Amino acid sequence: MAIGLIIIGDEILSGKRADKHFPKVVELLNARGLQLAWAEYLGDDRDRITAVLKRTFASGDIVFSCGGIGATPDDHTRQCAAAALGLPLELHPEAKVKIEERIADVAREAGKAPDYNAADNAHRLKMGEFPQGSVIIPNPFNKIPGFAVRHGEHGAHYFVPGFPVMAWPMIEWVLDTHYSHLFQSVARLEKAVLVFEQAESTLTPLMEAIEAEFPLVKVFSLPSVGDATIRRHIELGVKGEPEQVTAAFEKMLKGLDQFKAEYQHV
Repeated sequence: MAIGLIIIGDEILSGKRADKHFPKVVELLNARGLQLAWAEYLGDDRDRITAVLKRTFASGDIVFSCGGIGATPDDHTRQCAAAALGLPLELHPEAKVKIEERIADVAREAGKAPDYNAADNAHRLKMGEFPQGSVIIPNPFNKIPGFAVRHGEHGAHYFVPGFPVMAWPMIEWVLDTHYSHLFQSVARLEKAVLVFEQAESTLTPLMEAIEAEFPLVKVFSLPSVGDATIRRHIELGVKGEPEQVTAAFEKMLKGLDQFKAEYQHV
């Protein structure tokens, strides 16, 4: 079971707004002993969003999708999710209640009685139209919910707004409500050294040998040209199942010693 992230919005791809969702979702997952497996950025294009959702719905992944669930002309995510599933959009009864609560709150703040039949309020209800069979995700910021769709044995998609102040607590709620049984369920360890003045190509056979011998370990290599404070180097390490990581790290250090490589522990 993998965890994926979809971030939707022309404003991200054009550079008008900087994405903040990716690092925050990584942070939320890491705090719970979980890890992001993949991420995709999409513009406000219905065909492309629908195609991506068709593919990800066919997986068994847990997917968070941020953005595009409003009711303005550039919001397409709700419609694309329905199209990808081959299901109609329906006004979710719980979403209707929550949106009407929000309408009443806004009217009360303005010293007015809520008019649920007003054109703008009728339009707001469209934000509660989700693919048939969806369940809502509560929004603690303004009550207008997101929605979730389950698929396969374990897979699920969770659709939240693009606004971080809404999206992040909603994602936390999903994790803590539905996936607490996965928290810290896989023990992981990471060990690394900085290797100075070596080419990655020279170290590649050693990396390949380690991964071949230790199937529960991944080797990583992060080269750096250096700067005023540190010379050119490679951060070379292993991560994965703790027992195998410990053994793999020892093999890596012995290999570096055979190269007479200069290194320091991170």
